[in-house]
Amino acid sequence: MSDLEIREGEYGESVLAVEPGGIEAIAERDRHGKATNLFATWTSPNLEFATIYVGALGVIFGLSFTQAVFGIIIGNALGAFAQYILTQDGPKYGVPQMVLGRPAFGKKGNALPSVVNWFTAGIGWFAVNSVSGAFALASLTHMGNLPALLIVAFVQIAIAFIGHNLVQKVERYLMPYLVVVFTVAGVIALTKSHLSAHGNPFPGAFIVFLGVVYGYAAGWNPFAADYSRYLPTTEDPKKAGLSAALGLFVSASLLEMVGAAAVTAGMHAYGATTNPVADFTGLLPGWLGKLVLLGIVAGSICANVLNIYSGSMSFLTIGIKFGKAPVRAIFAVVFGIAGFFLAHWAMGNPTNNLENFLLVLSYWIGPWLGVMAADKVLRKGASVQHFLFTSRENIAGPVAFVISVALSIWLFANQTYYEGVVPKHNGNFGDIAFPVGFVLAFGLYFILGRTKVQSEK
Repeated sequence: MSDLEIREGEYGESVLAVEPGGIEAIAERDRHGKATNLFATWTSPNLEFATIYVGALGVIFGLSFTQAVFGIIIGNALGAFAQYILTQDGPKYGVPQMVLGRPAFGKKGNALPSVVNWFTAGIGWFAVNSVSGAFALASLTHMGNLPALLIVAFVQIAIAFIGHNLVQKVERYLMPYLVVVFTVAGVIALTKSHLSAHGNPFPGAFIVFLGVVYGYAAGWNPFAADYSRYLPTTEDPKKAGLSAALGLFVSASLLEMVGAAAVTAGMHAYGATTNPVADFTGLLPGWLGKLVLLGIVAGSICANVLNIYSGSMSFLTIGIKFGKAPVRAIFAVVFGIAGFFLAHWAMGNPTNNLENFLLVLSYWIGPWLGVMAADKVLRKGASVQHFLFTSRENIAGPVAFVISVALSIWLFANQTYYEGVVPKHNGNFGDIAFPVGFVLAFGLYFILGRTKVQSEK
């Protein structure tokens, strides 16, 4: 008898049929796709305005363009490496990413990071990207921000409601347009920039910026296996991981560099009364500005269909049962509506809301990745299939996670709403909560979970 709960119903490669089931494993007969397709899956979601904004923050914080580029490369490389590792478990086990946390956290203990990811992805990230998409649509059509937000949110929710196959097609077919339009815009922004401008707030501002960049890239890590789990077991998992990692690293890095350059060209820091999207497109010729605005709308859709889809998966990982109803599809709608209201509120101050949200992401994802990494090291490649759906707990995971999140924030967080002990007494120290959280969680789990993991081999 299999240790996996296999999803019922037929889905295959149908694009418009509503995807059945929830977090159950995908049967081999329903597996399809190529590992290389994941490059588009993780490229398109980053070709959007939020990515430009992340890069812009480096120069806005006071860094030079060169310093910002170093932060962009390092932060995205860290996030992409984790994506490479995590994506490989999708074809192997056929389950969503947060289900794969159960060996390290236990079935009930895994509810904690699952709830956090549900809120940050399905509601928080959905709100962030909906804001930029709505600003772009409002600028393009001259409609009000609220009706623009309604239109963008409706399209995103509808795609996520239908499910995996449509989501993958949207990412794949929108990528060529997004690549072309943002490449042209990026070249023009670079020609108007002043890349030799000097910056001073180093290392404090650099460390904060690195945390923001890493938070953006690592925000995709808890989704990694969600979009590789349909791949046949015959597909090379390393190729899948490499395709996903390259898509994330290349797209995020290049567009963030464009954002940093745009600030040196005259793009302003965003205030509570401005439309930040129009501020960027104002640097471009009118015809290109319109095409970029359309690309920003499309990019926000590409990002948010992943956020709603994976947010729903994370919520279902808590372990709530709803019979044979298409629960993933239902919750995609419910959480999309909640994200719409949060987005409407966030449009009032996009600068602080996005910066602080990205830092909060790194605060919990660093410790989560630390636990996941330590568990993988201890198991040395052994299969965890038996632990994905059985009633089994592992107290080491939740304990290491909670302690690491609490200590790293208390000591090292540095943002508008809270300043940790260390940066409070040293204003140039920056924010190193995310690497501290990772290291603490890795060490604690390695110590606390070692005996249990060895006994389960």
